[in-house]
Amino acid sequence: MIYLDNAATTRVLPEVFEAMRPWFCDCYANPSGIYRFASEAKAAVENARRQVARVLGVSEREIYFTGGGSESDNWALKAAAEASRSKGNHIITTRIEHHAILHTCQWLEKQGWDVTYLEVDGAGRVDPAAVRDAIRPDTILISVMTANNEIGTIEPIGEIGEIARSRGILFHTDAVQAFGHIPIPVQEWKVDMLSASGHKFHGPKGAGFLYVRKGIPLPPLIHGGSQERNRRAGTTNVPGIVGMGKAAEICLDHMEEWKKKQEELRDYMIQRIKEEIPCCELNGEKERRLPNNINMSFRFVEGESLLIMLDSRGVAASAGSACTSGSLDPSHVLLAIGCSHERAQSSLRMTLSEETTRDEAEETIRILKESVERLRSMSPLYNKYMEKTN
Repeated sequence: MIYLDNAATTRVLPEVFEAMRPWFCDCYANPSGIYRFASEAKAAVENARRQVARVLGVSEREIYFTGGGSESDNWALKAAAEASRSKGNHIITTRIEHHAILHTCQWLEKQGWDVTYLEVDGAGRVDPAAVRDAIRPDTILISVMTANNEIGTIEPIGEIGEIARSRGILFHTDAVQAFGHIPIPVQEWKVDMLSASGHKFHGPKGAGFLYVRKGIPLPPLIHGGSQERNRRAGTTNVPGIVGMGKAAEICLDHMEEWKKKQEELRDYMIQRIKEEIPCCELNGEKERRLPNNINMSFRFVEGESLLIMLDSRGVAASAGSACTSGSLDPSHVLLAIGCSHERAQSSLRMTLSEETTRDEAEETIRILKESVERLRSMSPLYNKYMEKTN
């Protein structure tokens, strides 16, 4: 299998798995206990907290562990909205956010909050000036993703953070796709809250975190015990947290090396595909995009059919977010950047990792080319187009 769906999830690295192993069967204590056995587990969790904090250049006291990116997003928006209710009820976000943000905003609207969904340009980039213009006296929160999970476009988070901080408005960014892959200087960017998920950077599923800047009065989303300094109840997932911490450490150590390798292979594949397959278009920003993201539309081809054909030949890719897999609706991200329904439904997302090889890229291009040609040969619209073109 050639695995090109790393935006959906990544392989747990062997070093990460080995770091997790002892906390399942050997030192399996609940870190909330007061005996020595438990203190070992607690020390491992705190070490993971430092490893994660080091990637962002923040204090470990600002990292709160959660069950994943969706929980972190829900916590950031719902708790921040509730905590700021007396100041206002207006929230600003964009139309291309992950559904963990969009569906949470829709829920908040039903509870009485007012949400502005900003448009983006054809590359998926939100204009900081549009953010500034959308601010009202009752604006309490701005949430803009660091990089889009479908088209890979990296947003101008630093400029937006400056605007939010200058107006005294809380600023949250969903960095689930970006953390561990590109540098995220949260202090320089003036980010107040940041969400991430371990399985997107070679950690395990079921472990994530929320960065909360010191001094932000964020109430709990989940109530019960006193874990995570009374901010997130629930028995601590020691193996998952340890694995996520180890993965964060590895990503930090290799970030520039892996980023360069993926960018070179990404650009090579895009160039070859555009040269050898007619009627295809790149979706998203050409330069400021995640190093591993390739999202292209192939005219006269149905995306789901292309995915099935690729899978039958050993290539695993996707049509968009894994969270909307099985939906017949076209991608809300592609529609937001101005794609027609036809173009949106002919899209293919291939996301690399540092383990993707040049040979795998060559084989993928060959299989993709043959698959597109076969599907188009069965399309009356394509045949008519080619007759007209010729």
